Amino acid sequence: MPDSSEPKTRVSEFLPYVVPFIVFAGFSYLVPVFNLSKALVYPAKILSVMALLFFYWPRVKHEIKVNLDLNAVMAGIAVFIIWIGLENLYPKIGPESGFNPFELSRGSHSYLLIGSRLFGAVMIVPVMEELFWRSFALRFLINTNFTRYSLGTFSWFSFIFVSIAFGLGHQRWLPGIFAGLIYAILLYQKKNLFSPILAHGVTNFLLGIYVIANNEWGFW
Repeated sequence: MPDSSEPKTRVSEFLPYVVPFIVFAGFSYLVPVFNLSKALVYPAKILSVMALLFFYWPRVKHEIKVNLDLNAVMAGIAVFIIWIGLENLYPKIGPESGFNPFELSRGSHSYLLIGSRLFGAVMIVPVMEELFWRSFALRFLINTNFTRYSLGTFSWFSFIFVSIAFGLGHQRWLPGIFAGLIYAILLYQKKNLFSPILAHGVTNFLLGIYVIANNEWGFW
């Protein structure tokens, strides 16, 4: 359980990890509440989160050291195989919520939507989600003064809890849990947030290509 015996981290320390995640999730809730078009909301969501990541980048860049991590690439491929391989073998959470650009727009605009969706899934979402889940949440559940703990500090409670929570944040929760476990193990091994970001990006890229090639829009 989180240890709150030490002085709590200042609220400003949470912002780079939590604000982009909240904004991303918040945009998702705008669609049903205000009956907005996904064709407009998704690009706006990605641009907003990208701007926030650029704004906070100086405060988190020390955690993300870019390097060619072949283990991360292989992990990303493995998660993709699990994601596709488990389809129809378990009950999903909630109704199908696919993103079909050809139903949301016409002509060249559909391809712009595909491009924005793929760009967001590969370049923006992995950074935003790994900052929240694998950098912030894994440490916060060890101690609320999470910045005192180095990246990749291990505890069984945070490892299991965050991986399950990450999975339950997806309609396809079962492969989501496997993904959470694999991405966390990468972080524990490498102590570098770039490794789970890279694996996450590879998974999302392969899934995007699979979706486009097979018209399997339900995965988006």
